[in-house]
Amino acid sequence: MDFRKLVKDLASIYRNRIELRQIGVRDHAKLVSSVGICGQKCCCARFLSDFQPLSIKMAKEQDITLDPNKISGLCGRLMCCLSYENENYKIAKKSMPKVGDRVETEDGLGVVIENNYVKEKCKIRVRIEEDDTEIEKTYCPKEIRKIDLN
Repeated sequence: MDFRKLVKDLASIYRNRIELRQIGVRDHAKLVSSVGICGQKCCCARFLSDFQPLSIKMAKEQDITLDPNKISGLCGRLMCCLSYENENYKIAKKSMPKVGDRVETEDGLGVVIENNYVKEKCKIRVRIEEDDTEIEKTYCPKEIRKIDLN
């Protein structure tokens, strides 16, 4: 839409210089400064001054649901907080075995069935040799050793 005629009319009525600027959806959310799904005032209204580019890959790396309703902010774009811990998740993923990896624990050999990157814990299904049973137990990455199948 072209607002140049409106600007000219307003300038002649108020005898002042009038400027209209287009703002993005994140800037609009900043001006509205509502409350996010976390219960706090939006980050863009509290402290964010520049908006970093975000990607759906960040949500995937953090094992967050990809439901657009849950990962979108009030502006309709990906939530800015996805970028806050993204680097920590990358570091944690490098230090922890992947799901499905065979590992050795103090209780015996097992398979990684789940990783909790926030708590830095691995849930492992361990086979107990003595009584031929399986247990699921949580370990720190320091307590396990990956088994090479080569």
